[in-house]
Amino acid sequence: MFHVVQYRPLRLITQISLSSMYFKLMRSRPVAFAQIWRSWFSSHYLVGNKNIILMGPPGAGKTTVGRIVGQKLDCPVIDIDDDVLEATWNMSVSEKLQDVGNEQFLEEEGKALLKFSASGSVISLTGSNPMHSAGMQHVKKNGIVVYLDVPPTVIMSRLKSMKVDRIVGQSPGISLKDILEFRKQFYKRWYDIRVLCGGDIAAEVVAEKVLDAVKRYQNSELETFISTRSSRSGRNMEKDSLKYFSDVVTEGLAPDGGLFVPERGLPKFTAGELQSLIEATYIERAQVILERCIHPADIPASKLAEIIGTAYGENFTCSKIAPVRHLAGNQFLLELFHGPTASFKDFSLQVVPHIFAYCIPRSCNYLVLVATSGDTGSAVLDGFSRLHDTDKQRIAVMNFFPEDGVSPIQKSQMIGCQKENAWSVGVKSDFDFCQTAIKQIFTNSDYTGFLTVEYGTALAAANSINWARLLPQIVYHASAYLDLVHQDIIPFGSPVDVCIPTGNFGNILAALYAKMVGIPIRKCICASNENNVLTEFIRTGVYDLRGRKLIPTFSPAVDILKSSNLERYLHLIANEDGQLVTQLYNQLENQGHFQLRKDLLEKLQQDLVAGWCSEEDCLAAIHSVYSTTGYILDTHTAVAKVVADRLQDRTCPVIISSTAHYSKFAPAILRALRITEIKQNPLSQLHLLSSYSPLPPVHWGLLETLKKKGNEDHRVCAADMTMLMSHIETLIQNHFM
Repeated sequence: MFHVVQYRPLRLITQISLSSMYFKLMRSRPVAFAQIWRSWFSSHYLVGNKNIILMGPPGAGKTTVGRIVGQKLDCPVIDIDDDVLEATWNMSVSEKLQDVGNEQFLEEEGKALLKFSASGSVISLTGSNPMHSAGMQHVKKNGIVVYLDVPPTVIMSRLKSMKVDRIVGQSPGISLKDILEFRKQFYKRWYDIRVLCGGDIAAEVVAEKVLDAVKRYQNSELETFISTRSSRSGRNMEKDSLKYFSDVVTEGLAPDGGLFVPERGLPKFTAGELQSLIEATYIERAQVILERCIHPADIPASKLAEIIGTAYGENFTCSKIAPVRHLAGNQFLLELFHGPTASFKDFSLQVVPHIFAYCIPRSCNYLVLVATSGDTGSAVLDGFSRLHDTDKQRIAVMNFFPEDGVSPIQKSQMIGCQKENAWSVGVKSDFDFCQTAIKQIFTNSDYTGFLTVEYGTALAAANSINWARLLPQIVYHASAYLDLVHQDIIPFGSPVDVCIPTGNFGNILAALYAKMVGIPIRKCICASNENNVLTEFIRTGVYDLRGRKLIPTFSPAVDILKSSNLERYLHLIANEDGQLVTQLYNQLENQGHFQLRKDLLEKLQQDLVAGWCSEEDCLAAIHSVYSTTGYILDTHTAVAKVVADRLQDRTCPVIISSTAHYSKFAPAILRALRITEIKQNPLSQLHLLSSYSPLPPVHWGLLETLKKKGNEDHRVCAADMTMLMSHIETLIQNHFM
């Protein structure tokens, strides 16, 4: 057996002898001691008895990077090619490959790996090692596998310059590009952490990134969460009270009524890292971005890949998942309606249920509460219905929506998406009441405690107050920019504006977060309908609900006056001053308004501009765009189009978020297109739209849901907290007891 044991006598020094050595060396050679101590500590802390295992395609730089990392850590470096395979075979790797052929080579290589053992070392694998399952399982047992992720075009260029003419798997009719693409599945299976490597990045820089990635992997305590209303003095929490990603997913709302945010902010991507994603698929981009936002101690990379693959692999009808389409002039549409329930909410709510099921403890049942202004409800119900049966037995969903405040098709869709563990309840009020009621239920410790003791059931949230809801939205804003670069619309680094129909501030906040992680977004344009409280706030700094009543419009998803996620943005621009945020929201709750300081308003206006659209202008935009392009905007996208036309200065592209499929709002679309025959039945409305052959097809998921029989019934309750809590207990009793 090939065995390497690292000789490190300092590990055997007892605490007493270490102290003795400290004083002795400090008296004689303090500088030398400091160097020895730093070398020992960094190596011991990062490696210990574990190995750092570098994995990646041929030409990724594993050997060179491994030597630099080993030198920095002062530990042994083992190159599998040179130190193991060639030593075992007494011939070069290329000779062995030529001698035995591809399949036998992989088997021989795997056998050599199974006989190999090392401790406290940096190991550089071959490009084909990950293709042998047993060998990788053996070597991974005592190591942290670091994937050097280099774009295929860069690899091919490097191999050409290195004059590599043959690698494992190459044969007539199979290109190098095909081989590299085929191997990705094996790399993704084994790695613990990924290091993005662009084209011109130096090996020394990659080595530093490897060390940083390993440090992050070993220290999850650096990625904790705080409430937007927590004071700085209250953040020196005991270790047991720290909040991690898994905690905030399951808890949803902070105990003080605030929203959870990462204490140290979001990760930053370098320009080179983002450029390495230009040719990546949407699923690959999502994997890379979410890995950096979710610590592997909460969700390992392999599990996260499984979740993302399940969410986006088969449930979206467009292979690009979130395609960017040119509309006219400098305007582009980010189509976010290709998921199963035809709205942008699917991007989060096909992912979050699986994250939630993975993160929650197995010892408790969970009831997920959600308030919707239209699209969230059906997306939540659909997403949680796709969980494994064992997970559905311990997770139920209750969706509250304004009974008379959503479109007929949205309502039919929510009713049609009901399952044995998922109910929809119509509330005789508006969305703001539904959302406020859920927040009050979460902060009612007597009631939540009663549910836990009496029924063994905890409550969780699936609205965008839940931090996990925002992360997948960051992905599609980043992906849209990368698509424009990939399509040669703009060079990388050139700015874009984004225009987003905005109600609860979640989607536009995700765009602001995308800007923070490195996407060159210049301005975020906030588009409101006649419920234009956000427009006035962004223009004046005054958030004023006094005397305001919600106006039902053709764009019900943004019929919102209290924008929950605005709180996260205010916390950000106020330099995490939780006391100020608490003061502002207490004033809003008690007096119906608050006003930002001048300096904070100036900060806000560096990121945001805002406008609003009337009902008449919304319908006119739908008609105009269809007449000139043949494309049908939904009512929310039409609101954004009108506002973008007014506010965008045309000096750079503007990406308009198309947040829902037009067929969800059939009566308004039929009216905008001046089709006089409008039927009352939602399914009849869709059939009527389908009958007009010049129109793009209606959404498949809507038709399928509305065709279902026996789902006409749903629960309706008054705008009364006691009634809402009664419905909650009824579902718990029916499902869990």
